[in-house]
Order: sequence, then structure tokens, then C-alpha cells
Amino acid sequence: MGVRFRLPLQKLHPLSRAIHHRYSSNSNPQRPPHCLAARYFTSLSRLPVRPPKSKSGGHGYQQQRSFWVARLAARLLKLRYILLGSAVGGGYTAKKTFDEWKDMIPDLSEYTWVVPDFVWELTENFDLDKLASALPEIEEIAKLLPDMEKIGENFTFLKSLLSSDKEKIDQLQEELLRTQLKYQRMLERLEKENKELRKVVLQKDDKGIHQRKVKKSLIDMYSEVLDILSDYDSNYNTQDHLPRVVVVGDQSAGKTSVLEMIAQARIFPRGSGEMMTRSPVKVTLSEGPHHVAMFKDSTREFDLGKEEDLAALRREIELRMRKSVKEGQTVSPETISLSVKGPGIQRMVLVDLPGVISTVTTGMASDTKETIFSISKAYMQNPNAIILCIQDGSVDAERSIVTDLVSQMDPQGKRTIFVLTKVDLAEKNLASPSRIQQIIEGKLFPMKALGYFAVVTGKGSSSESIESIKDYEEDFFQNSRLLREGMLKAHQVTTKNLSLAVSDCFWKMVRESVEQQADAFKASRFNLETEWKNNYPRLRELDRNELFEKAKNEILDEVISLSQVTPKHWQSILQKKLWERVSTHVIENIYLPAAQTMNSGTFNTTVDIKLKQWTDKQLPHKALEVAWETLQEEFARFMAEYKGKDQDDIFDKLKEAVKDESIKRHKWNERAMDSLRVIQHNALEDRSITDKPQWDAAIQFMEETLQSRLKDTESVIADMVGPDWKQRWMSWTKRTPEQHIRNETKNELERLLKLHEDHTAYLANDEVTTVRKNLEARGVEVDPVLIKDTWHQLYRRHFLQKALFHCNLCRRGFYYYQRHFVDSELECNDVVLFWRIQRMLGITANTLRQQLTNTEVRRLEKNVKEVLEDFGEDTEKKVQLITGRRVQLAEDLSKCIIASHLIHPPCAQKHFPKVLTFFKR
Repeated sequence: MGVRFRLPLQKLHPLSRAIHHRYSSNSNPQRPPHCLAARYFTSLSRLPVRPPKSKSGGHGYQQQRSFWVARLAARLLKLRYILLGSAVGGGYTAKKTFDEWKDMIPDLSEYTWVVPDFVWELTENFDLDKLASALPEIEEIAKLLPDMEKIGENFTFLKSLLSSDKEKIDQLQEELLRTQLKYQRMLERLEKENKELRKVVLQKDDKGIHQRKVKKSLIDMYSEVLDILSDYDSNYNTQDHLPRVVVVGDQSAGKTSVLEMIAQARIFPRGSGEMMTRSPVKVTLSEGPHHVAMFKDSTREFDLGKEEDLAALRREIELRMRKSVKEGQTVSPETISLSVKGPGIQRMVLVDLPGVISTVTTGMASDTKETIFSISKAYMQNPNAIILCIQDGSVDAERSIVTDLVSQMDPQGKRTIFVLTKVDLAEKNLASPSRIQQIIEGKLFPMKALGYFAVVTGKGSSSESIESIKDYEEDFFQNSRLLREGMLKAHQVTTKNLSLAVSDCFWKMVRESVEQQADAFKASRFNLETEWKNNYPRLRELDRNELFEKAKNEILDEVISLSQVTPKHWQSILQKKLWERVSTHVIENIYLPAAQTMNSGTFNTTVDIKLKQWTDKQLPHKALEVAWETLQEEFARFMAEYKGKDQDDIFDKLKEAVKDESIKRHKWNERAMDSLRVIQHNALEDRSITDKPQWDAAIQFMEETLQSRLKDTESVIADMVGPDWKQRWMSWTKRTPEQHIRNETKNELERLLKLHEDHTAYLANDEVTTVRKNLEARGVEVDPVLIKDTWHQLYRRHFLQKALFHCNLCRRGFYYYQRHFVDSELECNDVVLFWRIQRMLGITANTLRQQLTNTEVRRLEKNVKEVLEDFGEDTEKKVQLITGRRVQLAEDLSKCIIASHLIHPPCAQKHFPKVLTFFKR
């Protein structure tokens, strides 16, 4: 056989020992001793056979006979080893047949009697003649040999047995497949019966009454924990690491269809080649008596056994996805939470993510690809997330993008389950089905996985039912050559086996990770509490929602305080603000144009016309603007007063936003404008001052107004001409060239006014020329526009000074006014005008005050409440308006406490006994 087996000398045949002794004692050094039992007879055949020096010829024949006998025995022993080696090479599948065939071969060890007993004498006196004479004749030995024809028949049988191995393996494979399919059908029948029995049990309560509402299951409570922790901040390295099943795949790879098969209902919107999943959808699967679906934030149940409810559910999911996508974007990270209950559904939590794309097409945002990658990585980087990687089997494997992404997030494949979809198309289109086998065995992709599955999710029609897809999948794999030829294992096919495997993996991951996550939250809670005690020792740990409620109460208190403002205060501030708003118009557009006419009849006519126009067009609008601004200012003043006491400045942004939004929503009653216009018109029409106090009040009002205007005018003139000699000497300042020209022009115009005290309000052209020439004579070049502008301010000051003097004279004019005496020096029409204005302001302020206290304050309070309610429902708004490290710390601490109570076993015993029971299993 070409292999030497060294054996101890004492275990050799006696004849072998004799030969060994013979050669070991031989003086010939070129023949080393051999201890090889397998080559024993070969050594005999190679012994030197030299005829002894004898006279007898018969003795030479005896030597020749002995030589051939030895060679024949050696050949027979070689044949034994050849047959033995051939039988071993037959393989494992022919082992039993070989054992039977081996028994047919004669045991050559029985023929040791061929060697006579006197061989022991050869140790002392080796004589070949005696050995030859002791051996039997050649014919006798030939009779003892096995039948060569029979050995040939055994060889033919062995060859035929080996050639039929492949056919037998195929038969065994088909028989195994039939057995598995039979077992699968029996299992499905038992599962169906079990499902019906469980449905009956779940439908009955303690009283035996059927009801649709059942108690919250373990998976529902676990899903609630995930919802609470989903937005937990990643500070202190305590981000949510609880397990989920994350479904990822290339766009149109069939991941949504796989999820629908697991959920046993076609619940997702679908499109032909276009992106339909635009945001993550968290689906909580649990067992229940009825096949229903429900959103986390809704009480409506969708009956998945009714097509109209299924269509409504798909529309609702699509609508929620589109609402979650911000303007200018294509996908959204906002999660939609959905629960699906039904008989026989495996309990788990799955998250369906948007499909991974390789190219951004027209109509998509430019960052769509990167956004999808970031969303997928955010879910897959959870070390306890189970990655369900979906690969389209009908396209070239090299076109896949998701496998590279999964390899980055889980390089060891410790939490990845690979699913090959559309295997029916793959088997039909691929030239080499062994490529599918390579994928399922994990040899084609560099990605590693816990398990590999092949599924079929229908023929591609959106109208197919789940039952028809199941039947089609079962029929396909039953007739598929992939399963018949052993390329796929029976446990690697169908979505049924996939859902069982994913559920087992999910709950195993939950059991392994929940304690670790609880310890992480416990440590985080300690860190947060320590930081709070050190930074905010005298404050309560109020999270953002609690702070919002506190701010809401304060704002409502401030709005209610508006109703406690006294009428006197309202009227005072309204009248003051209204006069500030309209005083410029009254002086510049009504009083001065009428007073400068220097004629009593013209003055009254001009005043009446302008007051009528003002009342019809501007005055009511101005009054309502003043009232609304006053209400806002008072609201802000009360907020400031509260802030000055013990209000937290953390509410400033929120209160400002509430105030602005309330004001924005507030609309003043337009009907109040019409009634206000009538009231104001009637007030201005009255010219009868009934008593001396009213007259004195009008005088005082006029005097204060004119003095204020005179002060403003003098300030303007001072700015025009620059500092006087006192300021120049005391403050070391000087006039600019323009101010010097203005000052020279002022001096020239003042001389003109002294000469003509009753001059009109406008300069004639010849007067402008005269002033210009006089200035040029003194070396001052002046523009006519500058002369007129300077004259306007000087005449205005001159007129106001005369009006104040006249106002002082009118203090004693009430007696003449009451008796209608005509005295040119005491015509106090301007006093009557200011009385009319003052009376209109008082009546308007009183009207606005009544409207404020009776209507507008209440409407503002209502608006504030509505704004607060809207803000309370808008989480993003609260996050935007209530900010700061203190808020974030309290928020993290609150969430950490909730998380610790939800998943830590001692606390879970109190809140969720079922959770603790499950975790201890």
C-alpha cells in the first residue's frame, strides 16, 4: 500500500521472527533488518535462492518449488490488502454493503497452518530443504485459494453500488422533503386548531361574556416602554438600547411585503416602484381574539378582516407619513406607532424603515439619500436591535446597497437575519440556481448573519390576499428544485419559519438586555440627581410639561388681573395715549391752518370741515388702535409685575410667544367702529361750554399743548443755528458752516418779523429776494429753499408765542363767551376748539374703556387659553420655548425615573408584574 507500519518484534508471526533473527545475525551489512508485517511475504520472495552443492537433482526441484509457493502466498496477501483498501474507498453511503461483502472474503489468517511447526527449528538451524519438503503441493494450495470469479462478481456489485449512490441520495432527499411537507401540513393544521381555541379563550372574560377589548399584553407594555424612551437624550451614555426588530432593505426589495406577511394583513400603502415608506413605522405585533390594528394616539380600531377598513388604514398611514415630512424634504425621522393584534401572530416590535436608495431622482430633496442612511443607522446602531436585512433575489446581488450598510453596523452578524425575497423570480431568471444557495449559505456577500431565509411574498399583485400568498409560497417551495436538490434547507424557507425565528431571537435579546439597560438607567439617574442637587438645590425637578403647566397658570392669572383694572385708570391711560396719537394731526392739520387765517368766520369754517373729514376717515381707526395697544401694554405690564416678584425667568420666551400669538389672533369688533364714529362726531359738533371749570380746563389743555409745541420748535431752531455764544464759550464748541448760514438767515428773518408782527405764514418771492441780497451783502451765500425752511420754523415759534399770549387773555373771556359779546380782542374760538377736542377725547376714552372691560378683555383671555392649549399639544413648541440646561436636566431626570420604574425588576414588580415574570423566565 506504500505505507509502512512498524510493529514490535514480539507481535510478529513466529516465521517472521525467525526470518528477522536470521537476517539480524547475517553478516551482510547491506540488508538491514525489517519489522514490517505487511511486507513479510514480499521479503520472502526476495530471499537469495542459491542451490546447495549437492549431487541430487531432486533436491534442486524442491528448492524451485519452495520459491514459487512463497511468491504465490505473497501475491495472495497483497490481494487481501488491495481488496480492503478498495472497500474503504467506497464511501460512507456503501458502508453497510461493504460489511456484508467483507464477510464473504475468506479469512486468510486461518491458513497459518501452511507454515509447519518445525519452523521454530530455523532459529537454530535454518534449512531451506526441510522447509520446502514440509510445504504442501501447489495443487493443494490452489484448492485453498478463494474463487476468483466470485471475487470478480463482488467487485462488479461494489461498482454498481457506488454508481447508484447519487440516485439513492436523490430518492432519500425527495422522501425527506415529502416527510417535511407532511409534517408542515400537520403542524399548520394543529396551529389552526390551536388558534381557534386561543381565540375562544381570549374572547371570554371572567363572566364568559365576549368582548373585543382585552387586557394589555406583555408586548403592549414593552412597546409603551419603547415609546417613552424613544426620544430619550443620549447624555451620560444611557440612550435607549432595548431591542427592536429593524427592517431594512433596498427600495422595492419587498421588505414591506415581508412585514405584512408577519402581521398577516396588507396594512401598508404600496406603489409601483415609487417610494412609499417615507417615515419609520413602529408595528407592535401581539396576539388577540380579533385581527385589528390601532394607532398609538387614536382609539379607532381597524378591522383587518374587512377590505374597507384595510383601505382606510392604508390611507391613514400614508396621510400621517406625508404630514410628518417637512416642507422641502422627502423622508422624515418622525416615527408612526401602530399596533396589530390577531390570533396566532408572533409577539414582537418591528420598525419598518424607508428603503435605501442609490440615486436621488427628480422631485426628491437633494439630501434624501443621506437622510435615509442616517435614519437607518440611528436604529441599527442600537447594539440590541435585531436587523432584518431584506435582499431582492430577482436582481443582481451586486446591485444591493443595504448589505454594505448592515455590514458596517453589525460586522460580526451577531444580530442580523438575512431574508432573500422573490425567490420564485430568482429561480426562474437565474442561469445558475447555485447562486441562490451561495447567498443563503452566506458565501456570496461579505455580510454575516445569524440566519438566512428565502421567502416568496406573492406574484406582485397588490390585490392578492395573505392567504393566497401563503398558498402560492407553499406550492412554490414544494415543487422547487432548490429544495429538492438540497440547495435550501426546509427550515430556511417560508415567512412562517422566518417569523418564528425572528420572534425567538427578539425575546432572547430582550431577556439578555433588559437587566443591562435597567442598570444603565439606574446609573444615569444617580448622575442626574447629583448634578441637580449641586446646581439647583432649592428647586423642584420640574420637567418641561410640568414647567409649562406652571407657566400656564401664571399667564392665566395675569390675564384675569386685567379685569381688575379700575375704570379711572383705563380712561386716563386711554385718553392720554389717544391724544399722543392724534395731537400732531390736530395742531398741524387743523389748528394752525385755521388759526393762521386771522379771521373768526374762516377759522370756524375750516375747523368744522377738517374735523368732519378727520372723524369720517381716521379718528375711529386711531382710537381702536390706541385701545388695542393699551390692552397689550397693560397685559405686558402685569406680566412684568409678576416677573418682578418671584416669577421664573425660564418662562420669558413662552410668555412672550403666548402674548404675541394671542394678539395676532385677536380681532377687534368692527361694529364698535361704526358706533364709535357716531359718538365722536356728536362730541365734536358740540360747541357749548356750560361752566367755568370746563372753560378753565380747555384753557389749560390748550396752553399745555402750545407750550409743548413751542418747546419742540425752539429745539428745532437751536439745532439749525447751532450753539449760542454761551455754549460756545462754556463747552468749547463752534458752529458748522451750514449752521453759520442758518444763524445769519435767522437773524435777518427775525428783523423782518419785528417790522411786520402780523405777517402771514408765507414769505413772498420779493421778500425772499430781499433777504437773499441782504445776506449776500454780508458775504453769505444762501439758497432760497433754506430761507423758506428757516422762515417756517421762525414764524411757527412767533405764532405759538402769540397764541399762548392770547390763551392767557382768554382766561377771563368765559363771561364774554357765555353772553355772546363781540370783542375782537377776546374772540376765543381756539379755546372752544381745544374744548371740543378735549371733550371728544374724554368721551372716546370712556367708550373704549367700556368696550375693553366688557368685551375685549374677555376675548383676550379666551385667546390666551386657546393659545396655551395649542402650545400644550405641540411638543416641538414647548421644546422651543422652554429651554435651558435646567429644563433639559429635569427632563432627562424625569425620563430616567420613568424608565427605571418601567424596566427595573423591583420597580416593575409594583407597576408591571407581567414584565417581571417574563424577565425572570
